[in-house]
Amino acid sequence: MSMEPDNSGTRIYLLPNLMTAGNLFCGFAAVLKILDAVIQMKSGLDPSDPIHLAIWFILGACIFDLLDGRIARLGGNESAFGREFDSLADVVSFGVAPALLVWQIVLRDFDRYGWLIAFFYLACGALRLARFNTAAAANLDAGGSKDFQGFPIPAAAGLIASLTLLMLWLDAGQKTIGPWKFALPPLMLFLSFMMFSKVSYPSFKALNWRTRHSIPKFIATIVLLIFTAMNYEWMPATIFIAYLLYGLARPLLSQSWRRGIEAELGEVDETADEDRG
Repeated sequence: MSMEPDNSGTRIYLLPNLMTAGNLFCGFAAVLKILDAVIQMKSGLDPSDPIHLAIWFILGACIFDLLDGRIARLGGNESAFGREFDSLADVVSFGVAPALLVWQIVLRDFDRYGWLIAFFYLACGALRLARFNTAAAANLDAGGSKDFQGFPIPAAAGLIASLTLLMLWLDAGQKTIGPWKFALPPLMLFLSFMMFSKVSYPSFKALNWRTRHSIPKFIATIVLLIFTAMNYEWMPATIFIAYLLYGLARPLLSQSWRRGIEAELGEVDETADEDRG
């Protein structure tokens, strides 16, 4: 009988976890760039360039986070290891990095209260991820539902980063955010509470590489992506704000309106309905 240890329990799926590693790298790089901004500010230099790079790394982490789950579900490769690895990466990319970003921009002016606001956001994000994982393991929430309960932490980080990008663009001549920066602390507090709210948000789990749409919808999607790339200063903020507001307005919409909107976005798998038809 072979005495070699059984390593089957430690095997991991390559592609989805590579995406998660990309998420973690972007979060780590964002933290480094924020530290660069701190050093440049203390040296009397303009910190806007590293701040811009930190924002793009956070938004890049959002893209990697979007891809890892899709790839895992496409190949049927979802695992407990992947879920835990994803959450650890999310704490860095969507918890630590945005908290440090807002601290560097505005919260540092509030001394100990600034630290408290930044930590409160980070703690709420970490607790939300822990709740999500335990619910997924018990198949109570994330494992069996197509909705998120509470505002997802990647969307919260994306909203903070994209709004900061918008503020920098609006005051580009001065290379500062200006008085708009004081909107960021209350936004962080609001998003902290939203992450633990009972508001449900579509998770777009039905949207994957196999999702099929008509040619007009396909062309419209391409046009939207190109338009977003051309107007990168304000379109990401518009998308994240729309997602935040949609969750708040969702209970007020009729079932048919909701289904129509989410079918357009790929949240409802129309082809599955046709196949059952």
